Amino acid sequence: MVYKTQGVCSREIYFDVEDHKVVNVRYIGGCSGNTQGVAALVEGMDVDEAIRRMEGIRCGRRPTSCPDQLARALKQYRQGSPA
Repeated sequence: MVYKTQGVCSREIYFDVEDHKVVNVRYIGGCSGNTQGVAALVEGMDVDEAIRRMEGIRCGRRPTSCPDQLARALKQYRQGSPA
């Protein structure tokens, strides 16, 4: 899936979900070390657990962050996928 981010330095997030696990996360733009770290930490994590851990994280005074944007992307994916 490709998710267009809003309110953060990264522009897009690419990811796949296999067996309800987050895989192949890649951010376009943003702080390279941070986005690579987030991607590595969520690799293989259950979608719902990833959302629970990242949702609501803020970047400075911004109301969102790159991890929060991934949580939003996963929620969007979850809404569009069959249960």
